[in-house]
Amino acid sequence: MMKGVLRNFIFGALVIASAATVRASQESPKPPAKNDYANGENWLCRPGRADACAEDLSTTVISADGKMTREDFVADPNAPIDCFYVYPTVSNDRSGNSGMVAGAEEKRVARTQFARFGSKCKLYAPMYRQVTLTALIASETGHPIRVDRLLAYNDVVDAWNYYLQHDNHGRGVVLIGHSQGSNILTPLVKNEIDGKPVQTRIISVLLIGTSLPVPKGKDVGGAFQNIPLCRSANQIGCVITYSSFRVMSPPPPNSLFGRVSGENMVAACTNPAALGGGSGELHSYLGARGSGLINADESAAGTWVKGGAAITTTFVSVPGMLTAECVSDEHGSYLAVTIHADPAGARANDIVGDVVVDGQVMKEWGLHLIDMQLAMGNLVWIVGEEGKAYLAGKK
Repeated sequence: MMKGVLRNFIFGALVIASAATVRASQESPKPPAKNDYANGENWLCRPGRADACAEDLSTTVISADGKMTREDFVADPNAPIDCFYVYPTVSNDRSGNSGMVAGAEEKRVARTQFARFGSKCKLYAPMYRQVTLTALIASETGHPIRVDRLLAYNDVVDAWNYYLQHDNHGRGVVLIGHSQGSNILTPLVKNEIDGKPVQTRIISVLLIGTSLPVPKGKDVGGAFQNIPLCRSANQIGCVITYSSFRVMSPPPPNSLFGRVSGENMVAACTNPAALGGGSGELHSYLGARGSGLINADESAAGTWVKGGAAITTTFVSVPGMLTAECVSDEHGSYLAVTIHADPAGARANDIVGDVVVDGQVMKEWGLHLIDMQLAMGNLVWIVGEEGKAYLAGKK
């Protein structure tokens, strides 16, 4: 029976191959009306509003000896660049495609995955009629309901075009997505940006929690013809992409990530902790009471400090605890995450982030639930450095 973590997130990455997930016969026979993105209610986040991206992001920083300090967050209302975000599969709407009213799940994911970029860029996140968890679960359990698998993509394209026409004003922009969001942004970048004049405004593209094809040994080709993988923090017009797994639990044969089809093609992996290669320390912002992404049975997520005071912030940071390295081997191409535990120390020795069903870890998902949270600090820093490089090149 699907419940808990599984019920709330497990089918997010199945949209990687939505055409295979949902049969064409299930598509809506009549195109729905377009969204009006001039209506602010159709945006989850926009600059200057008290919305999902204006939540408290205060963090408890926990050192290896268990010492806890508070880190406050300050957004930059005058940020010189923009960020455009497409969120993953989170909707619990009972229909095949979600509605356009932001529920608690959309607001939660924006806070967890996107709001922190507000220290470097102005934030734009459209609502869109995504394929819901309800529809994907129904399909998997043999009781499919009608969906329109192109609706989500077309909504995001419309929102992107509205942003370009009314909000961008020639500014540099970072595109950010996770899971279903990444798998919508991938064809959007291919169809609307790659090799077109607007590409000059693209600072970078963050496609997290997906398998992006690239020719083996190369940084460009495959999904995109003119947009390479990022190899340094001051490189602009490039892609950061990865799917994360515990180093001791690599992608199994039935993995949903780390592999792509096509001769001599591999799933791209760029390590945000060491874009130039090798291992690096992850600057994580993890949920204090679970993954921070879903509304699952996470009240017993564990204690961060043995005998320590209760944590009152939404997020925790654990310096020195996590490192990562891109690995390409017989298991696939993926971001391998190592936990540096100290059993004798006061700080917790593990993190929450696996997909668990009835006590069983579903290894094919890796650490998909926390792909972005694992490297959030690294990603925000990179966006800041890329933004500086982009602006310097405009002078």
